Amino acid sequence: MPQQVCMGAMMICSFGVAPSSLIVLPQNRVMTNNMPAANIMDNVPMVNILPFGMCSSLANPQVAAATTAALGVLTPMPCIPVTVAPWAPGSPTVMLANMPTLNNACTLNCTWGGVITINDPGQNQVQVG
Repeated sequence: MPQQVCMGAMMICSFGVAPSSLIVLPQNRVMTNNMPAANIMDNVPMVNILPFGMCSSLANPQVAAATTAALGVLTPMPCIPVTVAPWAPGSPTVMLANMPTLNNACTLNCTWGGVITINDPGQNQVQVG
């Protein structure tokens, strides 16, 4: 059974080189293991989703420009996530602030082609269906 995701969960991006920590603001007023719990709308770049080190996606204009300048040698550039859709699919049976709660089986797509996944939910005790 999937686990509830909370503040401090560790995420990885398929095009990033480093993990990142999920930031969950306490606006939903729901805690899990004394940390703010996340829902599928905790997907805002540079608020909830921090950079993953360097990006190696050629769909990222900075990477494409640097690679072109290097005569076709892939040149990673700093990661600035661009996430416009919520996490999917969410937990269908547990609602948090009128939205499905975020569990560790959810994924988030970046505009530059990366898929962000939850590596560590931030807690191990609360499971959601």
